[in-house]
Amino acid sequence: MKSTLISGAMMAFCLSAFASTTIIPVETDATALVYSVADNGRVYQNYFGKRLDNAAEYANLPAGKEAYLTHGMEDYYEPALHINRTATPNSSTLLKYKKHEVVKHDGYTETIITMADPEFADEVKLHIAAFGPENVFKSWTEITNNEKQPIELEKYASSMLHFNAPQYFLTQYTGKWAKEANQLNQELHFGKKVIDTKLGARADMFASPFFQLSLGEPATETSGDVLAGTLAWTGNFRFVFEVDDLGDLRVISGINPYFSAYPLSKGQTFTTPEFIFTLSDEGTGQASRNLHDWARNHQVKDGNGNRMTLLNNWEATYFDFNEDKLVSLIGEAKELGVDMFLLDDGWFANKYPRHSDTQGLGDWDETADKIPNGIGRLTEEAKKQGVKFGLWIEPEMVNPKSELYEQHKDWVITLPNREEYYFRNQLVLDLSNPKVQDFVFDVVDNLKTKYPDIAYFKWDCNSPITNIYSNYEGKEQQKLYVDYVKGLYNVLDRLKAKYPDLPMMLCSGGGGRTDYEGLKYFTEMWPSDNTDPIERLFIQYGYSQAFPAKVQCAHVTTWNKKAPIKFRTNVAMMGKLGFDLNLHDLKSDELAYCKQSIKEYNRLKPVILEGDQYRLVSPYEGNHAATMFVDKADRNAVVFAFDVHPRYNEKLNNVKLQGLDPKATYKVSEINRADCSADNNAKTYSGQYLMTVGLPLFTARDLSSRVYELNAL
Repeated sequence: MKSTLISGAMMAFCLSAFASTTIIPVETDATALVYSVADNGRVYQNYFGKRLDNAAEYANLPAGKEAYLTHGMEDYYEPALHINRTATPNSSTLLKYKKHEVVKHDGYTETIITMADPEFADEVKLHIAAFGPENVFKSWTEITNNEKQPIELEKYASSMLHFNAPQYFLTQYTGKWAKEANQLNQELHFGKKVIDTKLGARADMFASPFFQLSLGEPATETSGDVLAGTLAWTGNFRFVFEVDDLGDLRVISGINPYFSAYPLSKGQTFTTPEFIFTLSDEGTGQASRNLHDWARNHQVKDGNGNRMTLLNNWEATYFDFNEDKLVSLIGEAKELGVDMFLLDDGWFANKYPRHSDTQGLGDWDETADKIPNGIGRLTEEAKKQGVKFGLWIEPEMVNPKSELYEQHKDWVITLPNREEYYFRNQLVLDLSNPKVQDFVFDVVDNLKTKYPDIAYFKWDCNSPITNIYSNYEGKEQQKLYVDYVKGLYNVLDRLKAKYPDLPMMLCSGGGGRTDYEGLKYFTEMWPSDNTDPIERLFIQYGYSQAFPAKVQCAHVTTWNKKAPIKFRTNVAMMGKLGFDLNLHDLKSDELAYCKQSIKEYNRLKPVILEGDQYRLVSPYEGNHAATMFVDKADRNAVVFAFDVHPRYNEKLNNVKLQGLDPKATYKVSEINRADCSADNNAKTYSGQYLMTVGLPLFTARDLSSRVYELNAL
């Protein structure tokens, strides 16, 4: 890592005139983020780069840019903090150092830098948590009103980072429904680049809440200095990348301040969400593996636990089912060999039965003519068959055609004097309201209390917030976006406390809630409603930049029937495997292949879900794609190779593998073959050979795929 590229630069009026009186290093095993306190009492970021062996040398660094720049002072660019005051029109803030402390926690060290305004007494605490082995940082901010009168936070960033490099290259992930997490690259020049969302009830739909920033030159999978960052917030986010007149870059991350000015009474504290980031000098691959390890070890619910395979009924039945059909499908789940049967949308409401997505949402009683014996009959049947039972819910939403809407319209986010606009025929319940929080909690709690054998919930959230008005917030409408998410977390905290071991999928119209704060409460997420395996190669590639395979639900469906069942299944095996199709539509050999794949997947789970992921060949680079997973001991690995639409007479080169022990000898076998046969032509190679020369992974066959298992001898 070229530390000169990312160390703090001098400000125009030469901050070196201020000698550093206090040095505050925040270190992981490989990286250091260094702050200092100058003679003027202000806190500066001096350095962000490779950790120095001699920590005393951090004192030799020149002062950099101010660590948490504020509105109204001498800086001309985007601030991290902007406070409006009721007692005075003076909205400036000057932060001076008070103290810092280092707190050791289980698995990480937290540095807290406390600053305050000497004129107005407002206090800001910068929290930076450092996770040593994972080389990941978390940054968040506490802002306390110590004035006599209320204040209003107009901007309140979680993090501000400064960089000084010859060039900056931003990679963001964009899309829309069914086309999520598409990679987009651009060079940053003078001025401001903003990535943000204004969805309210979710983080993602058009822009994903994570990015990569290459420093000096575009990073590759295996080389280059790169920052990878993501915001842990299930709502409106904003990343600001601003290059100034000196060519320095500031990166500001946090809640989108759009219509979110937040009032604080005397003595109140606002805590921002966490910005999670890692710095790699070995390219984007190492950056993502850092995040994957951190997520499994420290963030995701049951991050190191098992994950269940499943059969979902949606594509087999849609809304058209009855009790007998569901019982039959539970039997098919057993036959297939999955761990769980998941009942999707369409099982609830009676006055307005859920026969389509136009009605019933909000009325969480079983539809009597569909399920006359209730969910209990289904959980009993699942127990008989030896499979778990899961259930779809969407408790934050309501159809206007529902009893809930008729009885509690005041619970709904909707404008009192406008025609209602519906996104997917529904509206959002107002989770800023404690009564609504109780209702949403009760949806899950009542079902679990009545049917304790429900083993899993698929929690959907299909609509962003529209018709933006809260009856509960009254005159403080600008709080709604923030208070909605806070209300959601209140509900999820209560559920996690009562049902700590309950696995749940964070769904959201596909890809809407792909954030790490949500994953504190959910074991997995639904990356996209698009399960076309070709599109999933791109979608899963995008999400893998920030999220491990373990949290990415990937289902075998009927999307793109031109793709063989082998191709579809192999793509899904690179995540948390599930099936969503009618087994009766499968040919006998296709069904046999699915059964065999589940057995292979269960055997390979420790490698795929817990191992290190290497993106060998990007689907963006041509007509092929390849990904491999290696266990932490470098003894076992799995390689997935895909030929999408090869060109005629296309030259096919060897693919170099990664992450192996160069001195070990590996047996390489093709597994999960189309005829379910064993590979009688397995060969042995050294790890050095496999990583230097590589293997001929690709063919000229359209929509073909192969899976290779590597075992050290």
